[in-house]
Amino acid sequence: MENNRNWAGNYSYGTSERHVPATIEQVQDRVARSNRIKVLGTRHSFNSIADSADSHILLQKLNRVIALDSTNHKVTAEAGIRYGELCEYLDDNGYALHNLASLPHITIAGAIATATHGSGDQNGNLATAVHSLEMVMADGSMKVFSRDDQDGLAAGAIVSLGGLGVVTRITLDVIPAFQVSQLVYDNLPLSQLRDHLDDIFSYAYSVSLFTDWKQPAFNQVWIKRIAADLAATEAEPAFFGATLADANRHPVPGYTAENCSQQMGVPGPWHERLPHFRMDFTPSAGEELQSEYFVPRHAAYAALCALERLRERISPLLYVSEIRSIAADDLWMSPCYKQDSIAIHFTWKPDWEAVKQVLPLIEEELAPFDARPHWGKLFTMTRERIQSLYEKLPEFQQLLLRCDPQGKFRNAFLDTYIM
Repeated sequence: MENNRNWAGNYSYGTSERHVPATIEQVQDRVARSNRIKVLGTRHSFNSIADSADSHILLQKLNRVIALDSTNHKVTAEAGIRYGELCEYLDDNGYALHNLASLPHITIAGAIATATHGSGDQNGNLATAVHSLEMVMADGSMKVFSRDDQDGLAAGAIVSLGGLGVVTRITLDVIPAFQVSQLVYDNLPLSQLRDHLDDIFSYAYSVSLFTDWKQPAFNQVWIKRIAADLAATEAEPAFFGATLADANRHPVPGYTAENCSQQMGVPGPWHERLPHFRMDFTPSAGEELQSEYFVPRHAAYAALCALERLRERISPLLYVSEIRSIAADDLWMSPCYKQDSIAIHFTWKPDWEAVKQVLPLIEEELAPFDARPHWGKLFTMTRERIQSLYEKLPEFQQLLLRCDPQGKFRNAFLDTYIM
């Protein structure tokens, strides 16, 4: 039988019944005839958000680019396409997406539905590129949510948490293709963020800080700059106390850098530099767990100092932690709704029992900063706490009930944290 676990192997799905439609009409038929059904993408969620007790629908055969609108700078693709595949098509045609996640292996629909993000002061998460969504509703009919609609419901439907319907096509805003040059610096003291947080994160198109929390410092700083801005400029030997790396780095200490995107200031296409990992290699550490919390940008240094008090509890369980910035957005269920944010990401060793003990401590330290967890990763916050963090939750609940009154697309996760 096909593997019934998620990508990391930490979660077993509640059903082995899977349907793999080859056409949108087949999606409509399957949805209309189902009692409960959920979409399962590349299985890069670490919790039960995509689980189903009845059946899953997989969109891997719906992975084509439908149209490129060079007049209005938009691309329409089927929901099952992965970012790596879409990016190659766009770059070949002179276009780019404004932002990418660390991994190019994930589907566009899954990343958008959970407000997954890339990095950069001026860059909203991946869902902010969405202009419209085509969706199969509970009765098998089709509906489009568009930014052009006057009702404003697209802002609620884009980060849908999989609860509104089956997204089949997505239209994204695109920009002209660009080149990126990537540098890595070693050993940035945490104390530098006290007075220079804005200087550090605004230094380039995208900046990521990595730490194993063994010291009050960041092991690495990954800086992704637009290559056109770097003409005839040499890499600075130091960056706020960090020193320029003398070779390619992997974010996880001790791992080979061969599966990472090119560094050392070598310019390359946007889609080969914005992700940390290459499309043709196993991403990240492989067997792992992940958690992530979003705090308001203005509170980021205080939040990191609060976590630093836990480093003796965190570091033995950790592969690496990444800190990055994301611009505010207007998407109802996005963790960055109406706030510029700093994301604090944890890539854990695969020991859930131990991680489960430390997450409440992390969440307690971050509670004064109203930290919002990533929807698709591991957290232990209560329903009440989660619901208190989203001012548009009542409107989203109404939208869920309007689109899916019988709860065909709901599951235990949505019933616990949303409804």
